[in-house]
Amino acid sequence: MSQPISQISLSRLLPQVFRGMEAAERIQQSAVWLEDAVTLERGCRLCIQAESGSGKSSLLSFIYGNRGDYDGQICFDGQDIRGLDTAAWCEIRRRHLALLPQEMRLFPELTVMQNLRLKNQLTHHKTEDEMLALLDRLGIAEKPVGQLSIGQQQRVAIIRAVCQPFDFILLDEPVSHLDRNNNLIVAEIVTEEATRNGAGIVSTSVGHGLLLDGAQTICL
Repeated sequence: MSQPISQISLSRLLPQVFRGMEAAERIQQSAVWLEDAVTLERGCRLCIQAESGSGKSSLLSFIYGNRGDYDGQICFDGQDIRGLDTAAWCEIRRRHLALLPQEMRLFPELTVMQNLRLKNQLTHHKTEDEMLALLDRLGIAEKPVGQLSIGQQQRVAIIRAVCQPFDFILLDEPVSHLDRNNNLIVAEIVTEEATRNGAGIVSTSVGHGLLLDGAQTICL
């Protein structure tokens, strides 16, 4: 898939773990699960709020293609993602979809810059100076990631997530360990990168969400 992804559509989507719970209040009141048509447009600014265990991490994993244990359909510009092969997914994850997983998946034995370079060597999207400038804005020093606090690691993972071109960036509880000031800086960086790419932002939270200007908030 070499063309940009302009639209992600969800139809009758439900995690398989929720089978048999279709009549439950939290499923019936969800703005995503079992809806006939939910459309994410490139350029959107969307915050998804949900209680813990409601499936917000699963939703992003389904869209990113990490998991397929769902009922219903997910399409990129009308193409069912279940039909994509490995080569297509590699290209999508390198050029079209960026993901910040909740668990961050950093390498603690490597330094901050080594973690960023691992991603950037695949995409060639940022210069060393650009990555250093982003670290400086978030107050992160060059040291082994294992020596950083959880909040500092979260900021490194956010910078790593934008070290690629993307049509949509998927952020799973990106500021759960950040104070308001750092939340605002992260929101500013993510917005700048998304605007530069003409991309959509989809962020999840359990209440302490990314402070995006003009974002639409929906409940999962």
